[in-house]
Amino acid sequence: MIVVASAMPDSSTSSNPSAAADTRRPFVVVTGLSGAGRVTALHALDDMGYVAVDNVPLPLLGDLMRSTSGNPGEMAAPLAFGIDTRTYGFDPRDLVRRVQGLRGRSDIAVRLLFLESDTETLQRRYTESRRPHPLAPGRPVKDGIMEERQQVGWMRDSADLVIDTSALSPHQFKQLLIGHFTLGRSPGTRLSVMSFSYRRGLPREADLVFDVRFLKNPHYEPALKPLTGRNAAVAAYVAEDPDYRPFFNGLKTLIEPLLPRFDAEGKSYLTIAIGCTGGRHRSVAVAEELAGWLRGAGRSVTLSHRDAEASGEADGVGANE
Repeated sequence: MIVVASAMPDSSTSSNPSAAADTRRPFVVVTGLSGAGRVTALHALDDMGYVAVDNVPLPLLGDLMRSTSGNPGEMAAPLAFGIDTRTYGFDPRDLVRRVQGLRGRSDIAVRLLFLESDTETLQRRYTESRRPHPLAPGRPVKDGIMEERQQVGWMRDSADLVIDTSALSPHQFKQLLIGHFTLGRSPGTRLSVMSFSYRRGLPREADLVFDVRFLKNPHYEPALKPLTGRNAAVAAYVAEDPDYRPFFNGLKTLIEPLLPRFDAEGKSYLTIAIGCTGGRHRSVAVAEELAGWLRGAGRSVTLSHRDAEASGEADGVGANE
């Protein structure tokens, strides 16, 4: 079964010159649920070259933009601005109004990034950090999470990008941010290929999702069970399935004509997710070959295996925020 979660770009979009030569000042506004990874995101954006500022009251945003714009005639520094319910005087409706106003300016390329996680993950992060929720300092953490969802959850509809960090490790989260927000990116859509386990849920950041559970499963081979799809023996076992090569050739036939269309549309980042039951064997093997084929075609590709190794690293995103 193949599940396609992203339609072909509009055929009326044949080119986008501004996407290749955009001289506007990059400006990322990072918001969302407390504990979902705002500080982690700002650190990543800072590493990429943004001036990253957190917890500045919203009325001071104009002053912040002017003070970081540089000297006359110079290119203004890229800016990342973190704000959520912890920020003094936070008003989500005022934030959305200001972002909408900035979207009408010709000198700024503003993007609203909304971060979220499921309630269980947020509760675990607060428990591990031993910090109270900002909206429920004297009440159970879950009360604060639910109250915050009601206050700010609707903002996700106004966001340019929504990332659910529930199942992401800090490294995976940073790679995802690099794909979307890196400065001076080379022409063309940057690609991310990832494998995942259906048991742990669909990756919400995926644009295209392919299900490879129909392939022969190495899990039932004692010698292969402890290995992953990165192992040559596992990859060979998967490739021996008579349906593997027709499927993979069809996958290439489907993806290849989409890429130049996404380029023309100006899409900066595309995530292709390959899933199987446990996320260790079949999906990993297919993702490895797919990434290799895309790189051979001259594409910029990052490769990750979300569930290939059991790890508690995913709990680190937002744990101390």
